[in-house]
Amino acid sequence: MASHAPNTVWFDHRDRLAEYFDGTARKAWIDLTSDVKVSGIRATVRAGRERMRSLLLDWLPPDLRRTRLLDAGCGTGALAIQAARRGAEVTAIDIAGGLVEIARERQPSYLGHGKIDWRVGDMLDPGLGTFAHVVAMDSLIHYPAGEIVETVELLAERCTGSIVFTFAPHTALLGAMHRVGQFFPRSNRSPALVPVAEAELRTRLSALPGWRIGRSERVVSGFYTSHALELVRR
Repeated sequence: MASHAPNTVWFDHRDRLAEYFDGTARKAWIDLTSDVKVSGIRATVRAGRERMRSLLLDWLPPDLRRTRLLDAGCGTGALAIQAARRGAEVTAIDIAGGLVEIARERQPSYLGHGKIDWRVGDMLDPGLGTFAHVVAMDSLIHYPAGEIVETVELLAERCTGSIVFTFAPHTALLGAMHRVGQFFPRSNRSPALVPVAEAELRTRLSALPGWRIGRSERVVSGFYTSHALELVRR
């Protein structure tokens, strides 16, 4: 597979997301990813994200000792910490420096055999090296199908085992929300969530040489809807 760079759309989205999560959304995501009481809507999102995180972790090998794992879009670090507790050597990266700072603060003092290298930057940076597994939980939900496939293709160049990621599936509700420009938590400030047709995404991903589509599952919890896909090396 020939190496290539992400296009300008990726960089535009990336910069907008960094500004959003380090500004408007920072406090909301601190609360959402903690144990503090939140509103009913945010509670459904929290529950959905917890279910999705558990699902993606279940798709990884139970023993991750001496295994390099990329948490692509680590946010406040919950998935990275759980993977490290199973022995993984995690590179946890996010474009939002404020969220990574929170993740560092939340890291427990003892991770067993695992370790975490917290980074602020681009998940597609080839300087991060090669990984056995890549996880991208809800970090691609702002991109159309073509951009998702390009991103996964770039991640695949540096992955030897599996890639598990989520996308925003096209449903009647999400389609309507997208048409009127609404997205949790503030429609006038947050980047747009882009609903993607699962069939189209599968068709595009099936053409990725050396990879096959594995497990697939959707998590719906109130205002949270996200679909997980697994890609496995042939």
